[in-house]
Amino acid sequence: MISGSIDCDIHPAVPGIAALLSHMDDYWRESFTSRGQDGFQSASYPPSAPLACRPDWRQEGVVPGSDLEALRREALDGFGSELAICNPFFGGAFALSETMAAALCAATNDWIAREWLDREPRLRASILVPAQNPHLAAQEIERVAEDHRFVQVLLPVSLDMMLGKSFYDPIFEAAVRHKLPVGLHAGSMYRFAPSSTGWPTHQLQDYAGQTQGFESQLLSLIHHGTFLRFPELTIVLIESGVTWLPGFLWRARKTWRALRPEVPWISESPAEIVRRHVRLTAQPIDAPADPAILEQVIEQIGSDDMLLFASDYPHWQFEGDAVLPPGIPARLLEKIRRDNALATYPRLSEARP
Repeated sequence: MISGSIDCDIHPAVPGIAALLSHMDDYWRESFTSRGQDGFQSASYPPSAPLACRPDWRQEGVVPGSDLEALRREALDGFGSELAICNPFFGGAFALSETMAAALCAATNDWIAREWLDREPRLRASILVPAQNPHLAAQEIERVAEDHRFVQVLLPVSLDMMLGKSFYDPIFEAAVRHKLPVGLHAGSMYRFAPSSTGWPTHQLQDYAGQTQGFESQLLSLIHHGTFLRFPELTIVLIESGVTWLPGFLWRARKTWRALRPEVPWISESPAEIVRRHVRLTAQPIDAPADPAILEQVIEQIGSDDMLLFASDYPHWQFEGDAVLPPGIPARLLEKIRRDNALATYPRLSEARP
């Protein structure tokens, strides 16, 4: 137990489309009812897969993460969290139809507010938006951002195209206007193969390969000048892993020095841009068992401000209750478990409603 921590990634699960119907207008309520549509959970996290839930947290016939009492007991009380940020991935982030995606995102946000935030004062949430249409996404940010219990905008990392393209600027503009970080969570729309060499055969390949998506999106945001257009933008990488970052920073800096005439507007090292604008949840910590190696990786990242405590509840990423493994320098423990989150999410410092 790490009492007083701020958990930056937990996953309340929508149990099914029926839970959202009361949060929809007549058209969409009738549409989903008459079509009998359901099963909008992300294909990146099949509910029955071992990764989706720790075995001792599973309940027969219950979608992992959909029980508030269990979440209180196992995540909030279990890990001693003072606050926790809900990242509810559901169909709105992945639907082919832009209007259906917008309806599902809006209903999910309202459901989280009524059924979770209203009932548990330790919870905050991300705004789920339909990235399929950035203008509709910006409208949803404007609609929900008045509720300051929502502290972040949430997107899957693998979208229809690279995030640095100006197509997505309405999302970043709305997020910055409301001082909201944009969280990129492991997961895909699966419009294209999630690897550069085609479709994986197993979920473990898909999951491990998500790091490629995070790297590609970071390069896109840097080299398209997104952080120049939006100098106050913060990007949070959620479930990206951590140990890939030092190598990425080294290679990004090296290739920029060699090829910088292609991006003359980038006047400083990509490594410095990442350290200033990017944060990562420290779960999963994809490091060897040797604590000395993890400590070395953290030193190589070159910043004490980038890692955020997260349990990833109810996903199964660590042994027992060891959310933070040995090897994290003592000077960083308080920053990771609390201070960095407060600096990343301005709304967390506000008085509780």
